[in-house]
Amino acid sequence: MSARSLVDRFASPAPADGIRRPPKPVYVDEAEERRLLELGGGLVRSRMRGILRLAAYGLLTLALLPVQMVAVALGLRLRETLPRFYHRLCTRLLGFRVVVRGRRLPERPVLFVCNHVSYLDIMVLGSVITGCFVAKSEVAGWPGFGLLAKLQRTVFVERRRSAVARHGDAIAERLKGGDNLILFAEGTSSDGTRVLPFKSGLLAAADHRVDDAPLTVQPVSIAYTRLNGMPIGRGLRPFLAWFGDMELAPHLWEVVALGRITVVVEFHPATSLAEAGSRKALAAACRDRVAAGLARANAGR
Repeated sequence: MSARSLVDRFASPAPADGIRRPPKPVYVDEAEERRLLELGGGLVRSRMRGILRLAAYGLLTLALLPVQMVAVALGLRLRETLPRFYHRLCTRLLGFRVVVRGRRLPERPVLFVCNHVSYLDIMVLGSVITGCFVAKSEVAGWPGFGLLAKLQRTVFVERRRSAVARHGDAIAERLKGGDNLILFAEGTSSDGTRVLPFKSGLLAAADHRVDDAPLTVQPVSIAYTRLNGMPIGRGLRPFLAWFGDMELAPHLWEVVALGRITVVVEFHPATSLAEAGSRKALAAACRDRVAAGLARANAGR
């Protein structure tokens, strides 16, 4: 289907009586939605756009990498603020428009509990939250991304039960220092259409008290909603969601070659372990709020 025939098909004919009426809805199935990516002229995907974006991203990273290394080594406050500045620049360079809803809690420390759609979540959430991520230990060994995660002072956790106590100590130390923590409570990434159950074991950080008060937990939902102004449905979502056995490098190349991407980040009402009553109830309450936010964003509300 050519771009011209697509326009002709979707265009509404002029009414004979001159009275303007609401346009008829246009339904695009998943197969047709994916075919839209094959339009020519760089309307949706552009190889040159991808090359330029990757080059700009690489230059920015190389320029700020030594600065962050020094800040971390010397314990400067810059080590907290520079990552957020870096992520903000990255979202602009890679064509992301981040829409923030709700109110992010300004006090510290806060445990932000989020759904997980893609490795892109780190850049998006890092652009609006000053904090450290909690990630599985395998991330530390990822080429390039592992180094960046370490420089953002990520807390790496193992899935073995024997390592829980050690991870708890590391998390407690961060909280005492006033660091915000950002946790993907599903334990893995999803397809961006639904939210998987939150694992109560991953919310062990909520057990800690700060200044003899319960740690504040704020649920956050993230949804990739539009591509070049067009709503993203199931057919286009895998170009942004990273899950299953997808390879990182080919997926990243698809992302940087795309057009303008709108991401909705919604901050939901805060809670705590004391308010929920148990870690399992806390996980369920956070999951429900995040799932409702994702559904609203995906529906365009």
